[in-house]
Amino acid sequence: MHETNKGTKPLVERYGLEAIPKHAQNTSAIEYTFIQMAISVNAGNVLVPALAVLEGGLTFLQAVLSTVIGAAFAFICVSFLALPGAKYGIPAQYSIRAILGVGGTRYLASPIRTVTSMYWFAVQTIGGTYLIKELIERTLHIQIPFLGIALVMATLMAVLALIGFEAVKKATKYFLPILFVGGLVMLFILLTSEVEGRTFENVINSPSSAPLGTMLFFASLAFVQYVSGVSSASDMARYAKSEKHAFYGLFLGNLSGFFLTAILGAYTAALAGSVNPYVISSQLTNSTLALTIILVAAMASMVMINISNAYTGGYSLLNSLPSLGRVKSAVLFGCCAIFLSSFPILVEQAQIYISYLGALIIPISAVIVFDFLLLKKRSFTEKDFLGLARVDYQYNFKGLSTSIAGMALYLLLPSDWSPGFIAFIGTGVIYLIISLKFKRENESIKWKM
Repeated sequence: MHETNKGTKPLVERYGLEAIPKHAQNTSAIEYTFIQMAISVNAGNVLVPALAVLEGGLTFLQAVLSTVIGAAFAFICVSFLALPGAKYGIPAQYSIRAILGVGGTRYLASPIRTVTSMYWFAVQTIGGTYLIKELIERTLHIQIPFLGIALVMATLMAVLALIGFEAVKKATKYFLPILFVGGLVMLFILLTSEVEGRTFENVINSPSSAPLGTMLFFASLAFVQYVSGVSSASDMARYAKSEKHAFYGLFLGNLSGFFLTAILGAYTAALAGSVNPYVISSQLTNSTLALTIILVAAMASMVMINISNAYTGGYSLLNSLPSLGRVKSAVLFGCCAIFLSSFPILVEQAQIYISYLGALIIPISAVIVFDFLLLKKRSFTEKDFLGLARVDYQYNFKGLSTSIAGMALYLLLPSDWSPGFIAFIGTGVIYLIISLKFKRENESIKWKM
């Protein structure tokens, strides 16, 4: 039973790997746009645009342009991989069974997605906790232990994710205005401030000196950061009114949200040499009202992104351990994520962890994207759909072996070559060639017979 009384929804979402019923598929494109915008605006997403300025030497405008273009290509892939959820009402990791096989998804793709979501949940919680701690001390002059804030925030976000998609929609309704006002306040402070002689005019009129190759490098970094969303896109899209509502809602929300975030990140880096607009804007004002707005916006941004991390991560865990059921898998994921959120080392050595996670995520994402877009022509056939739960289709050995080769390629390439982008393209092209060759050989054998 998913409903206790007619018109009454349960407090906790209980839909697991089964398809969402048609009457529950009622989320419009504009609602998805608002949801994805709210999820996009957070301190973690400003990192690549800020590094484009600080490490790459790009101007503010170059950093925004290059990273937005790279992210846009990733968001197109993510939006296309939302279509199975919107069409069939099934979660992402379950739909990927039609690509990687039941065993390949349960024992490789889903565990990787679970660990990735868990890691980013912890990173966002830890980074947000440091910021919240500093802002509370500045506004309220109260000393609160780091661990206390981290565990309380992590628990709150895990509980909201347990409630399910309705919690995401309601959180968006309440938090998006806060995030919007917070963004305007931070942008106003940054645009009207002078830091070590640098002003708005200096930032905007900086001469373009970085080569095109550097812009392409940071465009590829933005692409790699967001293309991993292909393995979770259907989780929320399964509630969409139609495929078009899911595709355009996710794409427009992701792109517009990242565009605003890129502006904040790149401008903060160009003005103050920092990667965190929340911290810098709070340091540039003594207004209690402004500090309070920034504090609330920082908390809202952390909550929104981590509801998404925990919600999608719970479904990945459910696909690996379907006997748990949706509620138990969400609870187990939440407990593990809360535990990890108490270890700041995950942020202090983030570059190492992200690098290894990339080696796991990127090649599998490439196989998923190339298979669904180019081999399956952006739609599952009836045979694919009926075969999602077949026990005889356990592994797509072509896809899994190509993914393993892509992982090796990723780890062997020098870091300044943007290994994620090269590994993604290389893995996808090789998989496509092998698959087409295998298909032609099978057709040739059938014709001879």
